[in-house]
Formats: sequence, C-alpha cells, structure tokens
Amino acid sequence: MLALRLVRGTHPVVQLRRLAVATAAAGVGFLLLCALGYAVGHPGSPTAALRLLWCVLPLAATVQFAVAVARTDPSTRPRPGLCAIGLGPARLTAVAAASTAVSCTLGSAVALLFYLHLRGDLTGLPFDGAAAGLLAADQPVPLAAALTLLAIVPVTASAAAALALRPRSRPAPSGTSPTSGLPWGIALLAVGLAVETYAARGDGGGVLTGWILTAVGLATMGPGLTYGCGRLLQTARPGAVRLLAGRVLMNDSRRIGRPLGVVCAVGSGAVAGYVLHDGAVDALAWLGVALVVGCTTATLLTAALESRQTRAHTTEALRRLGAPPTVLRTTALLRAAVLIALFTPLTWTVGTLAAVPLRG
Repeated sequence: MLALRLVRGTHPVVQLRRLAVATAAAGVGFLLLCALGYAVGHPGSPTAALRLLWCVLPLAATVQFAVAVARTDPSTRPRPGLCAIGLGPARLTAVAAASTAVSCTLGSAVALLFYLHLRGDLTGLPFDGAAAGLLAADQPVPLAAALTLLAIVPVTASAAAALALRPRSRPAPSGTSPTSGLPWGIALLAVGLAVETYAARGDGGGVLTGWILTAVGLATMGPGLTYGCGRLLQTARPGAVRLLAGRVLMNDSRRIGRPLGVVCAVGSGAVAGYVLHDGAVDALAWLGVALVVGCTTATLLTAALESRQTRAHTTEALRRLGAPPTVLRTTALLRAAVLIALFTPLTWTVGTLAAVPLRG
C-alpha cells in the first residue's frame, strides 16, 4: 500500500519512466507468450525452445532498465526524517522492489490482454484475431504456463532492484580504479567470440551463448575503459575543462561504464546483424530488437541522469565560485566526445569480428 501511494504522488517525469518500464515489460511478456503459442502449435519442435531462449535478451535488457529506473526514483532515496517514521534503508529498498513489481505486473497484464485479443479470445476491439494463425488460436491457452512466463519479468526485476539497492555496511569507494575488471572483460570478450566461431555452423543456442559472453565481457570492460578515458583527459598539462571532464569520468566510471558497455554490445550485435541481414526477419524479431535497443539506450540515459544528480552539489558549488556555464557545457561535450571516439570503433570492430564466422 505504501508503494502504491508513493507511485501516485511522484513527479510526472518519474511516472513516465515507470510507464516506460511497464511498456518494456509488456513487450517482453508478449514475446514470451508468442513463444508459448508457437510451442503449443508446434509440439516437439526444437525451434520452440530456441524462440523461448532468445527471449532472454529482451528480458535482461528490461530488467537492467527497471533497476536503473529504481535507482533514480526519488521516492526510494534516503532523506532526513524518514528513519523516524520507519522508512530506513531496508524499508526503502523494499518499497523500490514493490514499485518495480507494480510497474512490471501492469505491463505483464497488458501483454496478456493484447495476446488474447490478437488470438481472438477477446472481441469488441479492432484487430480481433489478427494473429490467430501465428498464435495457435485453435489450441487452448495453457493458463498455468502463461501465468508462469508472465511472472518472470516482475519477479526478476523486483529481485534485481532489491539486490542493487540493498543497504551496504561499507559503500564502494568513489573514484577508485576499476582496472581489475578490464582483464576479465577482455577474456570474456575473447571467449565469447571463440564460442560464436565454434557454434557458427551449429544451432542458434551456441551463437546466443557466445553473444551473451561477448556482451558480459563488454559490460565488464566498460568501467575500466571509461576510467581510462578520464585518465587520458588529464594527461599532458590539462586545463580546467580537461581536468574537470577527466575527473568526472573517473568518478562515474562504474555508474555509466557498465550500461555503456552493454550499449556497445547491442551496437556490435546490430553491426553483425546488418552484415548478415538477408531480409528474413519477422515482426516478432523486430519487436525483440526494438526492446533490446530501446531498453539499453534508456538505461544509459538514466545512468547519465543519476550521475548528474550525484554531481548536483559540485555543479552548484562551481557556479557559486563563478564558473561560467560555457565551461560546464564544454566539459559535458568533451566527455561525450571522448567516449564516442573510443566506443564507436570498438563496437564496429567487435560486430565485424562476430559476423565473420557466421557469414560462411
């Protein structure tokens, strides 16, 4: 009940982010139900399990986006006086998990209604039964299996939000160097490309496993690469702009590095798909691609917003000291330019390497 009251009383921008999470959850739920419908219409087909397996990618992107939205939710941020009324860090974590579950459950309910509507089970609206053949409308819907699949997104997202926002006795030091994760990321990237090469002539499950390893490797490399960009900006007698931009990148390397690495992984997958594109992509595949791209991009933007919120006091102090607004804008543009200059060729290189074994 407390989570519902906080959801109702927040800013419209926050409500819009929650609505975006619900929309993403609806998309994933619809993909899962479509995979179930294909399995019902084609019993014993190995393609049915593969379709369900490929839903892991939009599911992971949606969960990541839901966690990022929960981290920036002002209703779950510790504030003075909340502990006095019983809203300590642990309780706020539970509220964040409950709010995430509410948004994702709403999306799953919409997905079920839309799925039944396209099957023709619900009538009175446009496009009644428009996808009856695709969704095996001649077979009854296995309700238990459908509800189980629809519960995956709310349960996973709320558990991930609770894990990410759990109270920590010793917070991670800000600005410390993540060089420790860079070798592991490179190793995972190499293993992922090797698995894709080995599984290129096999089934799609091996290719998916290799791509997931590649994505995890890039996400692990992201903080270290972002930290390195910050260090690079501060070399060779930096001025105020380069010094400030480099320090911000070092301090925020963990916060924006991982989502930036995930966006790099998605971009490399898009490059590989563009190289291998043969025109045989159905509407459900495009929906999955749109969910992955949209959620990962929104996660990166949300992480950037969180980074900006954490620097609000520093930015205000610089303005009080007389720093002109052009300096702050130039600093932001320099940070973006350095990250684009590094991650764009990395994305293209990984995507091209991933497409080479699949082209044969």
